Order: sequence, then structure tokens, then C-alpha cells
Amino acid sequence: WMKVGAGTARKRWQTGRIQGFDKVKYALGWLFLYRPLREKLGMSRVKGVLSGAAPVSPQVLEFFWTIGVPVREVYGQTENTAQATVTPPDDIRLGKVGRPLPGTEVKIAPDGEILTRGPGTFLGYFKDPRATADTIDEDGWLHTGDVGEIDEDGFLKITDRKKDIIITAGGKNISPSEIENMLKFSPFVKEAVVIGDQRKYLTALIGIEQDTVANWALHRRIGFTTYADLASKEEVVALIGEVVDEVNEKLAQVETIKRFHLLPKELDEEDGEVTATQKVKRRAIESEYHDLIEEMYR
Repeated sequence: WMKVGAGTARKRWQTGRIQGFDKVKYALGWLFLYRPLREKLGMSRVKGVLSGAAPVSPQVLEFFWTIGVPVREVYGQTENTAQATVTPPDDIRLGKVGRPLPGTEVKIAPDGEILTRGPGTFLGYFKDPRATADTIDEDGWLHTGDVGEIDEDGFLKITDRKKDIIITAGGKNISPSEIENMLKFSPFVKEAVVIGDQRKYLTALIGIEQDTVANWALHRRIGFTTYADLASKEEVVALIGEVVDEVNEKLAQVETIKRFHLLPKELDEEDGEVTATQKVKRRAIESEYHDLIEEMYR
């Protein structure tokens, strides 16, 4: 039924609805799988979803569309009152965040940064004219700090945060968030931080999903006590190694993860490792786990 749902989802991406025999197939899928699964997820009455704030894996989006939850990606930020782009309901393109809203302009700067201009652009930061001047240029363009590209149909794709882009020792620009999202699609991975700026190859610090990995270990009679103990088990390291190998198969050679290390603890907001919205603070992670990172480059 997931295969049936995936097929009908692709037709909905192009027209916004399903017709004919596809409706009959989907109705049966609704009875046998989609409805009970959506009830389990607390989404039995959801009619539509907007996804924003952080990158989301295309596999996750496809899963929700398959069970009848239409997720449309949007883009914006506080400084433009969340007014930038939205995906139209009848032209879904996974991995892209839609076209500019009416009255809003979007363009790409020479360095790849996304610029927006429109009625939603804020007036400035409170009592901070210097920061305001750095964010809004003389022509009224808001410098978002994000890097992206616009296709021939006007659809915007977000690559990453400008400050997070990795430039390898060989001069290759790599978006870590795309690789991290592919790793986090595994039920065994909770967090992933890709490292490699000014380095010869990419590495990753990976945090396991404790409950899922613990259940996996118990079924294989692998004894453990704490999170750190579980993450140190050879069998768990091998398990995550398989996840890394699967992701590497989908990446270009320069983007592959050559070495990884499992984090000894869950990332915590109180320790300054993640924000209140659970976004990883890369600089803090690289500082706190400096020794682990250097070990991967020896």
C-alpha cells in the first residue's frame, strides 16, 4: 500500500488531485493503512501541511504524501515576516520551496546568497543600525544568509546556511545539511554533524536514537548500561557504519563520509550544543568535540 500511495502521490504533485481508478486504489489504501497510520501519528484530520524553518529530507516528504498528508515547503524568515516563497498545491517539487509570493522578489547574489525584497521586509534591528545596514542593502534587498539557486521555472532551492557551507581543502563547496538529512533519515540516527571545512575529506559526528538503538541491541542480547556505553559497542558502531555506507552510495565521491565517530552523549540545549528549536550549534560542537574530530583526521 505504500507503493500504491507513492504512485498516487506523484500524480497529486502534478495536478493537485487524483482521479478515476486511482481514487479506488487510494480508498482501499485508506481503509487498510493510511487512516490507521495517520491516527497513530495524530494526523487523522490534517488537510494540509506547510514545512519551513529547517531543511527536510525528500524521503520524509514523500512518506507523508504517500499516506495522504500533503506537505508543501515554504521559505521565509523573521526579517521578512516569513514572506518569501511557497510551493503551489498543483506543482510539487520535492527539495524545492516554491515560487515567490505575490509582491515579493527573490534573486540570487553573485556569491550564491538568497536575497528577498517586498512589503514584508522588516525596518531594522532595534537600536542596531550597523546590523541593519549589514542585512538590508541600499536597494532594499534583504540578505538572508542562506545559499540557494532558482531554476528555469522560478522555483527556489535552498542549499544551506551561508556560514555552514563547507569548502574542502580541494576547493569544493559542499552543503552539510543535505548529507546530514540523509543520515538522519535512518531510524537509528538522531543527530549528524558533518565536518570538513578546509580538510581533505569529510567526516561526521553522529548521535544515535537511543530508544531505537537500545531496542535493536536488546533483541540481539547486547548488554549496555548508559547512552555512552551503548554508543561505544562495536555492534552499534558497525550498525551506524552500514547507515553511512548506504548514504555514501548516493553521494558524489567528494561528498562521501570517510570516517565517523559516535557522540558519547545526546546533544543538549543546556550545554549550548543545540538551540531552543533543536538546531545544532556547529561551532560549539566543533569546539567541544575537538579531540574526536582531530582523531578522525589522523
